[in-house]
Amino acid sequence: MRKLVKYAGIGLLVMGLAACDNSDTNAPAQGSAAASDAAGQSINLLDGKLSFTLPAGMTDQSGKLGTQSNNMHVYSDATGQKAVIVIIGDSANEELSVLANRLEEQQRSRDPQLQVVTNKSIELKGHTLQQLDSIISAKGQTAYSSIVLGKIDNKLLTLQVTLPADNQQQAQADAEKIINTLVIN
Repeated sequence: MRKLVKYAGIGLLVMGLAACDNSDTNAPAQGSAAASDAAGQSINLLDGKLSFTLPAGMTDQSGKLGTQSNNMHVYSDATGQKAVIVIIGDSANEELSVLANRLEEQQRSRDPQLQVVTNKSIELKGHTLQQLDSIISAKGQTAYSSIVLGKIDNKLLTLQVTLPADNQQQAQADAEKIINTLVIN
């Protein structure tokens, strides 16, 4: 459980850094965004037992966070404002809903303005997962976070999608697109 808390903290750090990034997010041409959404990058982890599709423009940043751990994978866009973090940790005996509630409490302790959008159990292609969606504020900027918890082969899976929350509905839809590509074998 300590490892989950540690990795969730790293995820929140990445999210906070993305929210604090003041770089120009309009650098790419606006017309190219629609074309890049059509093409995505397929990611396979755990010897193919876990796969999902990233939106175009996101690349593997796993080695750039100062950790060489094989169980944490970080993907982000060039600005760092859009990120997907996958953590494969040791198994936890608690139910997924208990773990999600604990994550919510940790987020709330870091951000008193935290807005929980949803904390619910979901069925995804035959697997029961727990999804915690929230909006986090830092230095006047907001980030939409969608965390999915699941168990695969006696390991705890944490997938966190972090997006700018300037348009909450769009961020939520974009996060759902990534989550809906999840395949667990």
